[in-house]
Amino acid sequence: MPKFCANLTMLFTEVPFMERFDMAARAGFRGVEFLFPYAFDLDRIAEKLQSNNLEMVLFNLPAGDWEGGDRGLAVNPSRVGEFQDGVGKAIDAAKKLGVKQLNCLGGLTPEGVSEDQIYKTFVDNLKFAGNALKDAGVRLLVEPVNNLDVPGVYLYRTQKALDLIRDSGSDNVFLQHDIYHMQRMEGELANTIRSNIAMIKHMQLADNPGRHEPGTGEINYRFLFSLIDELGYDGWIGCEYRPKTTTLEGLGWIEAHRE
Repeated sequence: MPKFCANLTMLFTEVPFMERFDMAARAGFRGVEFLFPYAFDLDRIAEKLQSNNLEMVLFNLPAGDWEGGDRGLAVNPSRVGEFQDGVGKAIDAAKKLGVKQLNCLGGLTPEGVSEDQIYKTFVDNLKFAGNALKDAGVRLLVEPVNNLDVPGVYLYRTQKALDLIRDSGSDNVFLQHDIYHMQRMEGELANTIRSNIAMIKHMQLADNPGRHEPGTGEINYRFLFSLIDELGYDGWIGCEYRPKTTTLEGLGWIEAHRE
């Protein structure tokens, strides 16, 4: 059975953010992740992690004005300086929270920019971030997301992510595989995971349709979890779903799959 971490951006939203660490620990989670730490008191988060014996597994590089519609900076040639400054902020936060890998969201396709320029910008940014994070002892991930939930997103295919990683030339850039996003875009989940398991260093899950917990939709998670175990994957799987009712009521899927 894989090990699961709670995504505190989407789970335990019944309580204020800082209380979600306590609830995750009481629910049996040993790891947590969330979108961004930058607006929070990092010392307080570190205290929450320590007091609850939780590992901070992952967060994202700064992605611009999230509330204003930004979904990442890495594809935009006019924001390279902002992207690079964000890498420094992310490294500082990772050191304080003991995080060993960070995710890069590419962002929305910028208007009026050629595909070649967008691709080169993304590659150069991955190379910069991958090398900077390597010096800090942190792994960089890049994640394709579906363009149905996020219209206009640039990176929405696994193969394109692998091409970007290859062309970055960095040995510190790997793939984050979100099962929900790739079910919506590609299907072929088992073959994709099997073919790319060496490059996959983090996974996330939700069922489809609805982006709720496993067992509420069409994805055969019992089969996938067995395959992931068979392949020897020892990373975390982030529970990045919207509970259909409450978080605690929906967590029965974990024990059901153990059985």
